[in-house]
Amino acid sequence: MTKIITSSISHTYEINKSKFICILCPFHMFEETMEELKVEHPKGRHFVYAYRHLNEFDQVVENQSDDGEPKGSSGPPSLSVLRGEELIETAAIIVRYFGGIKLGVGGLVRAYGKSVHLALEEAKESQLIQKYIKQVEVEYKVEIQNLGKVEHFLKGLNDLIVEKDFLGVEVVFKIKATDSQHIEIEKFFENLQYS
Repeated sequence: MTKIITSSISHTYEINKSKFICILCPFHMFEETMEELKVEHPKGRHFVYAYRHLNEFDQVVENQSDDGEPKGSSGPPSLSVLRGEELIETAAIIVRYFGGIKLGVGGLVRAYGKSVHLALEEAKESQLIQKYIKQVEVEYKVEIQNLGKVEHFLKGLNDLIVEKDFLGVEVVFKIKATDSQHIEIEKFFENLQYS
């Protein structure tokens, strides 16, 4: 079952005086979160990341970076945890503070993987991991006098993403919803046209 993270969470893991701060966040927050972490942790030695998201063709796109750690020692094990949990639209960023004791490549692989795993366990305990349900965006145009009826109807549906644009005497609703919700929404707009 494919899953997503709904909000950011942070977990700190220490081993041999090295500190690994793992932040899990929704993919759309990845770049902003990375910038914030670099400001918050100016003495952080490495900013390793891994993410999985869907492109416009609903294909899973994966990427990772070792950020100066030995090749394959940090990004790939972090990505492996996300992949193993079937997470999409999710990013993991791990800030490492070097504690003076070298961990070796094997130690780094274990430490980065464990850091992401522990953050993920905390996210599960906080109920931030949910089943992924695909949403599709559809536009609907209505006359402005029906605005109140439409807004009232949409408030009764859960987990919609709605944008409104006012175009003179019309309102354009861009609604992101599941396929089954769109069937219900479509019926509402058809009935609205004929009322």
